[in-house]
Amino acid sequence: MKAKPFALAIVAAVSTTSVSSTAVLAADLTSYSEPPTYNEPAAGPKAGWGGAYVGADLGMASRKLNPFDGDKGLVVGAHAGYNMDLDSGVVGAEIEASHLGNVKSRVPGGNIKEQGRVAAKAKAGVGFNDTLVYGTAGVALTSFKDNGGTSGPDGWKPGWVVGAGVEQKLSDNLSARVEYNYTMTNDVRSTTAGVTSRTDVRDQVLKAGVNYRF
Repeated sequence: MKAKPFALAIVAAVSTTSVSSTAVLAADLTSYSEPPTYNEPAAGPKAGWGGAYVGADLGMASRKLNPFDGDKGLVVGAHAGYNMDLDSGVVGAEIEASHLGNVKSRVPGGNIKEQGRVAAKAKAGVGFNDTLVYGTAGVALTSFKDNGGTSGPDGWKPGWVVGAGVEQKLSDNLSARVEYNYTMTNDVRSTTAGVTSRTDVRDQVLKAGVNYRF
């Protein structure tokens, strides 16, 4: 019977094809690798200035930023604020109260004196390791008093303040800073020899201070 060898040959061919396919499939399975997974990028380092703080200041107020100007006063003040870290940047807010040392402000016909100031300021800066460089701006209320034959306004007068500073960490909680502020108080009323006038009064404050962060 010649059909038997032919049938055996077909069976052998089918078996060989099946084994080859199985081997190829096995090879494909063993060479399969997982697709790469997405990893979130690591967050950048924080500036390290976040949190609440309180501090004290000592400095000089003057009509001009000039240590040899005779019209200057000793500034003594206190402040409190809060900073928030934004990677290497810092934003925050601060309130302060200062005695301005009765620095004289020139008005038509004479001078009036600046007694005290309270201010609320926004703050933004950049941290460089243990050093913070920042700018600040906000609103201020300044009290004035009479001087000689010139009388000043009653109560507190509103104005605005801008400035800049540098702060340096001394420890984890303690830091020192130097800050400059320029303040303008518009439309300040004064009277000399019976003549009343209104003046935009400007002053400049340079102060050094210490902060304690909680």
